[in-house]
Amino acid sequence: MRDVTLGQYYPADSPLHRLDPRVKLIGTLLFIILAFVAQTFIGLALIAAFMLSMAFISKVPLKALFKGLKTIYILLAFTFLMNLFFSNSKSDHVLLKWGFIVISREGLIRAAFMAVRLILLVTGASLMTLTTSPIALTDGMERLMSPLAKIGFPAHETAMMMSIALRFIPTLMEEADRIMKAQAARGAGFSGGGLIKKAKAVIPIIIPLFVSAIRRAEELAMAMTARCYHGGEGRTRLNVLAFKRRDLYAGLILLAFTLIITADNIFIKELLPFLARP
Repeated sequence: MRDVTLGQYYPADSPLHRLDPRVKLIGTLLFIILAFVAQTFIGLALIAAFMLSMAFISKVPLKALFKGLKTIYILLAFTFLMNLFFSNSKSDHVLLKWGFIVISREGLIRAAFMAVRLILLVTGASLMTLTTSPIALTDGMERLMSPLAKIGFPAHETAMMMSIALRFIPTLMEEADRIMKAQAARGAGFSGGGLIKKAKAVIPIIIPLFVSAIRRAEELAMAMTARCYHGGEGRTRLNVLAFKRRDLYAGLILLAFTLIITADNIFIKELLPFLARP
């Protein structure tokens, strides 16, 4: 349960930590879009290299970045097997056929392609939260949505709600881990048995976790009330967001990287189709 990295913050002094949160939010959204639209293994390799280079610049340990993959291993396995067994059933390169299940070379390539794509999506989103503090994340979301405030959209409240929800993910995972250890000390079993048995063992955790979430939400509401929080109206900031030269450079790098992936989709897929995803 403690392996969830989405929503956690890793404090460090790095160029990526010092970037404007708006640049990181837009960059993460662009990264996810590029991971979805990449059509070749070269494109995925470039995206992976870009993500690893950003992780190196951010000084976030790779162990902390990839730790979150432990929580989605079932989804990774399911995605891999579905694409492996049910892709290109009419392929000329069949490796194994058993009833309606067909394993082809194209299916194997596609399964690997989709698994790598999913890994990139999770690690890319995790890197953004690991390098952005909760306050900066809230301010960045609010500033990006501020044009909608002119038509009555509650930009500040929405940003605050999204930030709190994101930061509650690791908190709830830690609480679930604490409850599981408490129940295991009383004789409950969570490690033995198959997948169905493990799923049934998790059911008794749901109610105490739900109660704990309500209690934490109430404590947070009381703390915000005690600090005279009344929304974004009239709120001032100690550190006002402002784009700097490094943010401009980061934007130019993102633009250049987007053009590279777009060129890869167009030219590599057309000129060198054997390198493209089937």
